[in-house]
Amino acid sequence: MSRNRFKKQKRDLAPLRELLLPAALFALVLGLFVPGLSSVSRAAREAERDSLESAIRRSAVHCYATEGAYPESLQYLEEHYGVRVDTDKFLVDYQVFASNLMPSVTVIAKGR
Repeated sequence: MSRNRFKKQKRDLAPLRELLLPAALFALVLGLFVPGLSSVSRAAREAERDSLESAIRRSAVHCYATEGAYPESLQYLEEHYGVRVDTDKFLVDYQVFASNLMPSVTVIAKGR
């Protein structure tokens, strides 16, 4: 087959389209997936925080029921009632007012 060097030839763009369409779809799916994953992670972190706060309160009430007084510190709950606090993830503020009043418990997530 002879080609005319002086006649303008149309370029075949089919291979380029075959690459661009999957790349665009991948970028679209990735763009939708990343924010969704972030939202799920945030919800799991919040649920973990709520669970820790609830566990501390339940343990304090259990201590009051068995010993007749609320624990004086979070450390007492950790040593005697099995409460575990991941200090890398959470800050816990445990304020005691009196041995017969429920302590104030605040759990704050570190980082994001």
